[in-house]
Amino acid sequence: MQGNRFIRTALCAALLAAGAAQAGNLTIESWRTDDKALWEDVLIPAFNKKYPDVKVKFAPTAPTEYDSSLQTRLTGGTAGDLITCRPFDKSLDLFKKGYLESLNGKPGMQNFPESAKVAWQTDDGKSSFCMPMGAVMHGFLYNKKIFTELGVQPPKTIDEFHKVLEAAKKAGKVPLALGTADQWEANQIVFTSIGAPYWKGEEGRKALIAGKAKFTDPQFVAAWDEMSKWGPYLAKGYSAQTYADTQNLFASGKAAVVAVGSWDISYYNQNAKFEYGAFPPPVPKAGDKCYISDHPDIGMGVNPKSKNKDDAYKFLTWLGSQEFADLYTNKVTGFYSLSNHLISVKDPVAKQMLDWRKSCASTIRLNAQIMNRGEPNMENELWNVNSQVLNGKMTPKDAATRIQTGFAKWYKPQQK
Repeated sequence: MQGNRFIRTALCAALLAAGAAQAGNLTIESWRTDDKALWEDVLIPAFNKKYPDVKVKFAPTAPTEYDSSLQTRLTGGTAGDLITCRPFDKSLDLFKKGYLESLNGKPGMQNFPESAKVAWQTDDGKSSFCMPMGAVMHGFLYNKKIFTELGVQPPKTIDEFHKVLEAAKKAGKVPLALGTADQWEANQIVFTSIGAPYWKGEEGRKALIAGKAKFTDPQFVAAWDEMSKWGPYLAKGYSAQTYADTQNLFASGKAAVVAVGSWDISYYNQNAKFEYGAFPPPVPKAGDKCYISDHPDIGMGVNPKSKNKDDAYKFLTWLGSQEFADLYTNKVTGFYSLSNHLISVKDPVAKQMLDWRKSCASTIRLNAQIMNRGEPNMENELWNVNSQVLNGKMTPKDAATRIQTGFAKWYKPQQK
């Protein structure tokens, strides 16, 4: 009996010790495997200066496996305490299934404008479920040496843009580095970026959702019309040119301009041996308002089954701080905090792009909210259609008709 009491006492002590070991432990789920060093060497140590007793583990999953494996862990109750959130429907679906906590009224959320929260809210805007972390922008980079040789300035209007491309072509340079083999750039970098000044950003996007505008309206067809003119300015064989090929082409110094997302800045900082600058999507004509695609990319939420919610919320509150905003924006070049904090951006090109917010109206990628929920899937359709327009295989009018027809098949506000 004495021996059994000893065993029971030892077992209880071991269980208590195990429980104590778990207290203050947090695990972050993420698809950003490339950010592992950033979290482990910069962000988590910064958090631990304030909360030294909270042990945080960054446990990313490969991007292509993240959604399915996270779903499995959430269903099985083995997921981490903090969930890195993709924008819009993927995270909304998790919230609807009860896998993300509501963050309404939670500390830190007050530091973000409503426009930053839209990617992680219910359709009616009444519930927020992930704290915004970072956004990406879209526009163009240009080779300063080539522009100097050509005697041209960064273009502000579409006419100026074409004059720059024509000058580069006459000088034997590749005017614009862009390929269509991977297709996604044609939509996510090009169409929803250069199109925003035509459909007036949020005004046009919300009009489509409300059923008050159609893709066959002139302001949308105009974006495809512009893209249809780019073929003569792209590199030979551009239809077989991958995203990596495009990066190599501009970094080699052979191209005057490249269509980019702000995340590309890091690559060109490492691989381009020349000075380059940035300019936003040109406006249709002089005097028109500037619009930029300023897209929410990443957020973070709390797992309702976390055994350590108090510390999870401490971490989330820190994500909403000035300190995190500054660290994230300056350590992940080309990703921008979505908070209201004033941030001093150290990288000159990243700062140049961020400064567009001062003079341009921000909008998100056109089809990101609500419009991808039916069949045919609009995201996939836009990849295909935009690539075909750039390749000269589809007319702007046919592109508009195809996207509008597919949208109206399943979306009731478009069936009026």
